[in-house]
Amino acid sequence: MKIVKLLAPISCSHQVLPMQAEELWQELWQEAEIVARREPALSGLMNEVILLRHSLQEALSVRLSRKLAYHATPEGYLKGIFTEAFDQDPTLIKRIVNDIVAVNERDPACPNPLYPVLYFKGFQALTCYRIAHHLLSHNREDLAFYLQSLISEVFAVDIHPAARIGSGILLDHATSFVAGETAVIEDDVSILHEVTLGGTGKERGDRHPKIRHGVLIGAGAKLLGNIEIGQCAKIGAGSVVLNDIPAHSTAVGVPARVIGVADEDEPCRMMDHRIRSTD
Repeated sequence: MKIVKLLAPISCSHQVLPMQAEELWQELWQEAEIVARREPALSGLMNEVILLRHSLQEALSVRLSRKLAYHATPEGYLKGIFTEAFDQDPTLIKRIVNDIVAVNERDPACPNPLYPVLYFKGFQALTCYRIAHHLLSHNREDLAFYLQSLISEVFAVDIHPAARIGSGILLDHATSFVAGETAVIEDDVSILHEVTLGGTGKERGDRHPKIRHGVLIGAGAKLLGNIEIGQCAKIGAGSVVLNDIPAHSTAVGVPARVIGVADEDEPCRMMDHRIRSTD
């Protein structure tokens, strides 16, 4: 049987926790109360996920277990798995809070932090991955891979449980996002839909991309092999990246080449996908 070598999730010195879980939870509760009064058709959802719950952890466990429930694994059992993971690893919720804040700050289609929790499948898929990663680190490999398969079926997002992903991640739209077993994504990275962090063949070992802090990856980009995308680089939409990209560079094309520097200090935050060449 293949042995999966699991590494801890990435964290880096750039990370600053902008909001505590309890502070965010109060904001979510207030927003849900407003929605329940404004839109009676959604009052049941607001009550089930937010207004009858006591914490962000409980709300996420309820929402995501309902999303992933399948005939072979009852919703209540999945909810228990999520709850247990949150209890065992308090850092999970810290990363998730950073993810929610990242979505709310960077996605113009997100009016408040309630939206990713209830509606945005990129955030939901990423949170489910975090549980699968936790399970793998606690020697529950079969359950971790089962959860990965459910995430793929429900959200059309396929993240290997052993991939290492930091916090403050925006996975925007998310459809067809793929991250392989040895992929690394550091803190504060923004990734659009149909992005692949894949290998180049059937080799084993360390074979997937390493995405450093502050990177922005455009829709449809394919990053293949054990390559490094330097911090605060920008990868243009539709590019195929087969080699390292230096920090603060802009790369585009098939195959991708560096065409200049990234204009922004942290492209992940500005979300400006326009490409300006210095040629």
